[in-house]
Amino acid sequence: MTDTAEKVRQLAPHWGVMFVVMFVVLALVERVVGSLSFLPSMLLVFVVAFGYPAVVRALGVAPPVWQRP
Repeated sequence: MTDTAEKVRQLAPHWGVMFVVMFVVLALVERVVGSLSFLPSMLLVFVVAFGYPAVVRALGVAPPVWQRP
């Protein structure tokens, strides 16, 4: 497998989980506080997108391409 194909194979499951987590977080927050405008919604998406890799590393289940040297 090529290097890029290997990276995609390792990251694809995490991208899927991150996508689902973003929808769940948005749904829960909107259920609690009501409808959100665009900017708060984007802020939540960015928090999940940048926080997910850190959480996965801390739990020890990060793919090798996310491991820090």
